[in-house]
Amino acid sequence: MTITFITGANKGIGRETARRLIARGHTVLLGARDRERGEKAAAALGARFVPVDVTDDASVAAAADVAEHEGRIDVLINNAGVQGPFGDPGDLTAADARAVLDVNVIGVVRTTTAFLPLLRRSDDPVIINVSSGMGSLAFTHDPGRSESHVVVPLYASSKAALTMLTTQYAKGLKGIRVNAADPGYTATDMNGHSGSQTVTEGTDAIVALATEGPGAGTGRFIDRHGEIAWS
Repeated sequence: MTITFITGANKGIGRETARRLIARGHTVLLGARDRERGEKAAAALGARFVPVDVTDDASVAAAADVAEHEGRIDVLINNAGVQGPFGDPGDLTAADARAVLDVNVIGVVRTTTAFLPLLRRSDDPVIINVSSGMGSLAFTHDPGRSESHVVVPLYASSKAALTMLTTQYAKGLKGIRVNAADPGYTATDMNGHSGSQTVTEGTDAIVALATEGPGAGTGRFIDRHGEIAWS
């Protein structure tokens, strides 16, 4: 039985990932900041709700303590994310930047560190960071791609940082596969459901990484079509 913990999983990409992995036999610990929504989602899916706010050290430590009940974690999916302001970067404030980075980058560090002892008890530990093509220099400079037509400075910067963080974890965490997934332009609350992909399509890369067998690669960035160059 594979035991999987997912942050930000009460809706959207996180919830659909939970649904699909449960259907494949995973025991899913559904992490969410909002207790009411998290409990409702977990009950509907057959998951176990674990309250977690990735911006809070005590909350993340408490979530790891709850997960201790399972004895180990096989797959950690760092999915929680926020978009931050769009448009004119001249209006950004330091508080805006802190708010986005605290979830999208620091929250991943906080959660990963707290869950490492549980991951190290697994025979095949996996960390998946949910990143974005918005963090790719190549994609955001390619006029043929949707990523090049959006100005969302803090989100894009945070995802660029997260993809680099993924490569460093992959090099430094021996015996743990660490990869990043790009869901693509998926219809979720974050974009007002304007995305061209369904939420199921948006979880294809995450589910693929979460269900690979032992010996699959580490330090990769993939979307639903395959591997993406680190650029």
